[in-house]
Amino acid sequence: MTEQSQTPSVGIVGGGPWGRALATAARRTGAEVVLHSRRDQPDSDPGLRVTVDYAEVARARLVVIAVPSSVARSVLRALGDHLGGQHLVVHGVRGLGAEGLETVSDLVREETPARRLGALGGPVQAGELIEGRPSAMVIGSRFPEVITAVTRAFQSPSLRVYGTNDLRGLEWASALVGCLSIGVGYAEEAGAGPGLLAALISRGVDEAARLMAAAGCEERTMFGLGGYGDLLASIALEDRPEVVLGKALARKVPLDQAIAMAKLRVEAIPLIPRIARFAEEHRVTAGTFRALSDILAGGRPQAMLDRMFAG
Repeated sequence: MTEQSQTPSVGIVGGGPWGRALATAARRTGAEVVLHSRRDQPDSDPGLRVTVDYAEVARARLVVIAVPSSVARSVLRALGDHLGGQHLVVHGVRGLGAEGLETVSDLVREETPARRLGALGGPVQAGELIEGRPSAMVIGSRFPEVITAVTRAFQSPSLRVYGTNDLRGLEWASALVGCLSIGVGYAEEAGAGPGLLAALISRGVDEAARLMAAAGCEERTMFGLGGYGDLLASIALEDRPEVVLGKALARKVPLDQAIAMAKLRVEAIPLIPRIARFAEEHRVTAGTFRALSDILAGGRPQAMLDRMFAG
């Protein structure tokens, strides 16, 4: 497709806050965007095309998936009927598959004929994209043309896009950062000072890197913008859903009420117990993730802080 084509240059699947934010960011660069949404979008950009037809989304060469991991497979199965080898498919899902620890790019390969894939990660948040505040995002892909297409579609004076070829590593890093962000909020609310919080973050990142290595990823990805950088941003983002959830749990708010307070879906909730089991199965020391699993089960604040630093 050429730049002169009448078809949209970016198709986004997912009408929630993250999908709308990505659509806003792409529109800011001048790209033509079509958003697949089953929700009403009354305040959307007049230049944004909204549809419930997957075929219309697939008219764009670059397709971005922004739906919860729990429904990713079914969405991709329906979308796959309209995709071909010419499409570049990227997802912005901060989670791993609902059936195991498969990545969303694994699901794309299973459910669609698309093979040039990528994932979005990094510290950027939906609010920053919508408001145009300066931030950074990472695109992970083994295909240079995917990194180029995403950079052209989203990079602007207020958003810097970086690339990495460790697609699997970026997907795992994004998912594990979501888990650790709950721990950041929990520890802050439980009374951890700057030193203890720094130790928690450093230890958690180190554990996450070892878990990623066991999953076949590059450890260094966790220490970059898509891992460490993303987690550091959570310290300053009190409204980040995972942080809100962690703080609520430290106040002994029941999990269902804490989820409601977070407002947005928290992919890490069903993921944390599976990560803890993965660590045990692969003999990876992961006290932070075991503690997070106990936190979700209602563990006491001080006991959980102690366990985060257990061997």
